[in-house]
Amino acid sequence: MTDSIPRVQATEAAQELIAQLRELHGELLFYQSHGCCAGSAPMSFAVHELKLNAGDRQLGEVGGVPVYASEGQCDYLAGLQMTLDVAPGNSGSFGLEDGSGRHFIAQFRLWTDEEVPQLAPIIPA
Repeated sequence: MTDSIPRVQATEAAQELIAQLRELHGELLFYQSHGCCAGSAPMSFAVHELKLNAGDRQLGEVGGVPVYASEGQCDYLAGLQMTLDVAPGNSGSFGLEDGSGRHFIAQFRLWTDEEVPQLAPIIPA
């Protein structure tokens, strides 16, 4: 049996920004938003800044940082691989990266039929 395929991955640029934010803020988490303010964007928080609830799920982790979304959002994201990346400019979000001149973005692709049985589980927060 092979290892599970991670549902979330990160580019080198995203890994570098994650490392910088961890150095400045300590332990982090990502939350894939789906609201009006930031659209549908990954936002980084210090773990003490965002209280997760029973309806949140962990999609995976990148660079040792867990990535969460609401249960409803996870239902949608279950069919997609998420790659965290970095784009220039401030997003105006509540994420720790705002004001750095860079912001996190998510890129998605559909899973293949061959990959689906090998996917890592989505787990309760």
